[in-house]
Amino acid sequence: MTFSIRVSGAPEAAVAEQLPVLIGDLVASSLTNLDSTLWGPEAESEASIRLGWIQAVSVSRPLVAEIVALRDKLKAKGVDRFVLGGMGGSSLAPEVITRTAGVDLTILDSTAPGQILAALNGDLARTALVVSSKSGSTVETDSHRRAFEAAFTDLGIDPTERIIVVTDPGSPLDASAREAGYRVFNADPNVGGRYSALTAFGLVPSGLSGVDIDELLDEAEASLLEVAIDAPENPALVLAAAIAASKTPDGAGRRDKLGLIEDGTHIQGLPDWIEQLIAESTGKLGTGILPVVLLPVSPELESKPADLQIVRIVDDAEEVAHRHPGEILVSGSLGAQFVVWEYATAIAGRLLGINPFDQPDVESAKVAARGLLDARPEPTAPAFVEEGVEVRVSDPALAASGTIQGVLDALWATLADNGYVSIQAYVDRLEIPQLQGLREMVAADSGRPTTFGWGPRFLHSTGQYHKGGPAQGVFLQITERTEVDVEIPERPFTFGQLIEAQAAGDAAVLSAAGRPVVTLTLTDPQTEVLALFEAAQ
Repeated sequence: MTFSIRVSGAPEAAVAEQLPVLIGDLVASSLTNLDSTLWGPEAESEASIRLGWIQAVSVSRPLVAEIVALRDKLKAKGVDRFVLGGMGGSSLAPEVITRTAGVDLTILDSTAPGQILAALNGDLARTALVVSSKSGSTVETDSHRRAFEAAFTDLGIDPTERIIVVTDPGSPLDASAREAGYRVFNADPNVGGRYSALTAFGLVPSGLSGVDIDELLDEAEASLLEVAIDAPENPALVLAAAIAASKTPDGAGRRDKLGLIEDGTHIQGLPDWIEQLIAESTGKLGTGILPVVLLPVSPELESKPADLQIVRIVDDAEEVAHRHPGEILVSGSLGAQFVVWEYATAIAGRLLGINPFDQPDVESAKVAARGLLDARPEPTAPAFVEEGVEVRVSDPALAASGTIQGVLDALWATLADNGYVSIQAYVDRLEIPQLQGLREMVAADSGRPTTFGWGPRFLHSTGQYHKGGPAQGVFLQITERTEVDVEIPERPFTFGQLIEAQAAGDAAVLSAAGRPVVTLTLTDPQTEVLALFEAAQ
């Protein structure tokens, strides 16, 4: 088998209950045959145009030679540094593919001015930019393209020789890029962004960077028969049942949070890709599965929240199964992981009674951000400032203590027994990467599962769950005030104004939905991040 899964405890009981039903309903073979009725009549029209990922391996094969030829052509011209401007699935799949292969690819999935400058300040003489946008109108990637066009032009480099576009056929970007003379790769329009790992969105930037994408497709192809059969051995059926139907210890509820751990595996960064796939696919209609990316030493493994199911990604699930009772253990090649998780997530949607292919709440934060960019209002006054950190809250009661530690304690106090904390960091993560360590401290301090997302990247993935999933979350935004900013050519706003509007817009939408939000703005990020860590302890 190219993919191995081992379950015990609650997941094993869930599989015993649900697997015969899934097999009896011929779910696996129906999905393989592109049956759009699997998720009910309301989802049928959307599903009918979103199942192209099932055939991605065969559809993508002809791309390999084109990508390799372009890579060789660019290399002959001295171009061997690649930057990817993409958001959500457009960046997360290439990130795990290149990291696992040990190949360099600069991922630009942020609007933080410092990160934009870092990408632009690389050796542009040997740089090419891949612009990936399914819709062709993603504001972040459009802004990336504009910045690089100007930078290349300023150096006397023809942008049409250095910018490669990946988009759906007929998108606004497809039309404008072809008219301008850029090299365009069209992806299958019948594949949603989060299911696009094995399409042009995953393959073009990875292949140009030097990954053996033919081998990746071989790995995926080897798993296709396994996931297509209606049998107990089908790893996708087992995984779907385990993640969507595992019960809490008292049997009264479902474990609706999924702790994802890479533990000694050769694959690098897969939990981040799984996170966006599952959160955006299932977090709607007040239900869903919340992925929580963990470390092998995270506090949740000690506290063992009743509603958290652990999934451990390892190199050999059978060999280590005895060490991790009650967990879901998976192993397999990266190509197989992509296929099995995509199948399992779609099947989990059926078990949850939702449409796994729409994202009804993603647009709300974008609309709010656009409104703020158009109106350009002055920032609201902070509730208070402590050691340079500006504190803003959705409810004045949260700020009653007048201290950051008190605000955090008040925020944790609003958590229900089944709640979670979401940390959202709209900062330059190249400057303060250590901020991600705040997740471990908050998880220990709050006593509840805690997610961490770099903004605005997460808006294209877990942002759907935050608004459309269960109303269980409390939200800690971290923003920064910096003198560094970058103009966006032919736009009336800068990158700094854009990321500020994205954070404020999402906070407004969350607050309007009754979700508690605390925003901490660092005015001297390098110094104040230490104060933040102290408060979280």
